[in-house]
Amino acid sequence: MTLTGADIKKAQLKQMPKPAWQIALKFAMSKRGTPYVWGGTSPSGYDCSGLMMKAYEKAGIELPRVARDQYQAFDKKIKWKNLQPGDLVFFSNLGHVGMISKDGYMVHAPHSGDVVKEEKLSPWRRQAFVGAVRPDPKGVAQAKELIEAKTEAAPASMRATL
Repeated sequence: MTLTGADIKKAQLKQMPKPAWQIALKFAMSKRGTPYVWGGTSPSGYDCSGLMMKAYEKAGIELPRVARDQYQAFDKKIKWKNLQPGDLVFFSNLGHVGMISKDGYMVHAPHSGDVVKEEKLSPWRRQAFVGAVRPDPKGVAQAKELIEAKTEAAPASMRATL
């Protein structure tokens, strides 16, 4: 079997570790539709901070249980204009937390009677915003490396015969 440069590059990209925030975000997004349960940290239901705790736990990062403690666990705070996927965003006097899923959106467990969902960040959310943290600073660097590796052209002359 002969592999082209593109085949080799594809195999190398598969072997690169995923940043923790990507693992956490995938977990949180997979819980959409799960009921909100106050104090919930299981597939039968999550509250806002329980969802964030379990999402990052899946990625190997331990977070405190409640939103206020999750915010205070990190010295570096992220401004609204610098939010990136995987960042934890805090609102309403640290009474609520969500995770940025993509530009302008977050995934969260809103309140009793609702379900985990992805939601557009509204002007009201902007006014209630307290701050954000990035639980995975190393992962952000890894994500940039992965993006750069994906955009580099595969060497045309590279071939491997197995």
